[in-house]
Amino acid sequence: MGQTTKGETTPALTHSSVRVTNTHMMRVMDLSRRFTRAGGGAVQAVENVTFDVPRGAFVSIIGPSGCGKSTLLRLIAGLDAPSSGSVAIEGAPEKRRFGFVFQDPVLLPWLTALENVRFPLDMAGLDRVAGNARARELLDLVGLGGFEGSLPHQLSGGMRQRTAIARALSYDPPILLMDEPFGALDLLTRDRLNEELLAIWERTGKTILFVTHSVEEAAYLSDTVLVMASAPGRIREIRPIDLPRPRGEATRLAPAFHALMAEFRRGLR
Repeated sequence: MGQTTKGETTPALTHSSVRVTNTHMMRVMDLSRRFTRAGGGAVQAVENVTFDVPRGAFVSIIGPSGCGKSTLLRLIAGLDAPSSGSVAIEGAPEKRRFGFVFQDPVLLPWLTALENVRFPLDMAGLDRVAGNARARELLDLVGLGGFEGSLPHQLSGGMRQRTAIARALSYDPPILLMDEPFGALDLLTRDRLNEELLAIWERTGKTILFVTHSVEEAAYLSDTVLVMASAPGRIREIRPIDLPRPRGEATRLAPAFHALMAEFRRGLR
């Protein structure tokens, strides 16, 4: 990954071309978003954000509240339009697809788990039999085999979020964007879902951008962590994570892991 900041340039990323190389899935270049307040004046939510993401990487984004993490993810997904800058994605335009997982699972309450996962495929016009097969496969992937007929209110918070992950994967997007997906869960459930997310990532080979407030979560899951600063929102540091994989309980107990968390906490202060 490479970064360009004011007065400083790293050679890993240049501004001469938006072509994505064979080793990169995404390139974000000088991305900015400026909002106009209702009463007048403007807010620079994101300013000149530049980084690139290798294909199949797990990249987390951390930073103080209000620094523009969620705005950045929405800009990348095309859910909001940038004031300036660009996002280049590897592949033809029809391949530029994202799965998006929000903090709230936003499941349709009248649909079963299987029907919620199948919903994007229904909207795309996929045959119902093929859609059911795909939804069952994904529910098995996230550990919810046997719960296909359950309504959202019959599922725990962690199970609802796993259903949301399965739904985001339903049409096989190359990139998964996750905006604090486990932020509302208790610590034990969160740790378990971290393990399950890593297993899903390893099995599917997806490229993942993951927003979190948890320095522990960022250090544990990621290949690279983007540390944002606020006012305006910008990338302050791109930090490679060199903890060995596969990760597990030994990772959480390792001195290097605790040193990383302490480093991130100092930076966020």
